[in-house]
Amino acid sequence: MNFTVAIVGRPNVGKSTLFNRLVGKKLALVDDTPGVTRDRRPGDAKLVDLRFTIIDTAGLEQSGPETLQGRMWAQTEAAIAEADLTLFVVDAKHGLTPADETLGEMLRRRGKPVVLVANKSEAKGSDGGYYDAFTLGLGEPVAISAEHGQGMIDLRDAIVEALGEDRAFPPEIDEAETDVDLRGEQGAEEDEEFEPEYDDTKPLRVAIIGRPNAGKSTLINRFLGEDRLLTGPEAGITRDSISVEWDWRGRTIKMFDTAGMRKKARVQEKLEKLSVADSLRSIRFAEAVVIVFDATIPFEKQDLQLVDLVVREGRAAILAFNKWDLVEDAQALLADLREKTERLLPQARGIRAVPISGQTGYGLDKLMQSIIDTDKVWNRRISTAKLNRWLEHQQVQHPPPAVSGRRLKLKYMTQVKARPPGFMISCTRPDAVPESYIRYLTNGLRNDFQMPGVPIRIHLRASENPFENRKKR
Repeated sequence: MNFTVAIVGRPNVGKSTLFNRLVGKKLALVDDTPGVTRDRRPGDAKLVDLRFTIIDTAGLEQSGPETLQGRMWAQTEAAIAEADLTLFVVDAKHGLTPADETLGEMLRRRGKPVVLVANKSEAKGSDGGYYDAFTLGLGEPVAISAEHGQGMIDLRDAIVEALGEDRAFPPEIDEAETDVDLRGEQGAEEDEEFEPEYDDTKPLRVAIIGRPNAGKSTLINRFLGEDRLLTGPEAGITRDSISVEWDWRGRTIKMFDTAGMRKKARVQEKLEKLSVADSLRSIRFAEAVVIVFDATIPFEKQDLQLVDLVVREGRAAILAFNKWDLVEDAQALLADLREKTERLLPQARGIRAVPISGQTGYGLDKLMQSIIDTDKVWNRRISTAKLNRWLEHQQVQHPPPAVSGRRLKLKYMTQVKARPPGFMISCTRPDAVPESYIRYLTNGLRNDFQMPGVPIRIHLRASENPFENRKKR
């Protein structure tokens, strides 16, 4: 990316709509309610021939630093300090307000390049608001409509003029040629005994989910070592799913902070429904999912439903019992949590559970190691030869049941996919194989191939009959 741009303005002027327009996706939540955006959200923007990083921010609301609005504004100030240029968005439809004048004065004092943007200029009667924007002393405003995409060429020209040609279009750096052997990607025949090694250099996507006020944002801030995400005692602060990147022992980790998810019956407001839908998208795009429990009130019904959701989605799940610094008898509680984990989560047998404290940093290295270990299992492939030897042993130890007087035969087994591990078994009458025997095979795979805590899928398929299409004489 060439440069960084922050979008600022008072609430409900269309900052998130402009953000979505520039990134080409509906990443930021948009609603008529003022103050939807709270955290600063980065994205990769494209505007004609410009490529840059765009940051969506919360709207300016005058309030004390200890209040939620004050902490939101601190996040916006951090985005302005980080950016090379600021897009100051005003509402041409409703005109200027004292908040616009305050923000304009602050941006002038900073001395950084500012482009004044008059949004909603397609509305009837917006000319008055457009001309009022000249009084801010930030130059000629750019009339746009973020909703309809009008004025984007003018916005591009204003950004280039504010930054300068050299800054907006830096010279491209020729990448050195690398002697990489790509022949392995041509699809050579896979040996029956071949098991690919785990790639520990690939970036890992991790989603952090849980009930409201479980400490998800505080946990990520502790990982980053800075107050990157908005936190506080209020429940439900996070609305958008915000992604942050950092390195852990040389590996890039892309972590997604998500909105707290309450019981479905309690979610009534449109904005909360949008936040939950955004959280569900983060789960589907993640590789590993950390479900954060409040250690002081663990295993609420919603906690169990969240774990079940992650397992059904096929993600690698890890439990984090947060707020461990508030626990008095840690050993007794730890034994109780282990017993409840095994009893209440049979669908995720062997799931890794780590006591942590996002406030003090206790247990975070152990949590990250558990995430990596679980991801290794989630990506694991087992050779076909090993699986068939194992299947034969399992049938000798516990033969398949007889159905209608006929014994079921499991003939062949192979792994058809990873992420999560999926297996195909060729057998006679797959519809007749009882669920109890499939569970027996699933638990056997978990124990014998060390695959704890990840979803395992077993698909049964009827073996082909070579005489099926032969005509009877």
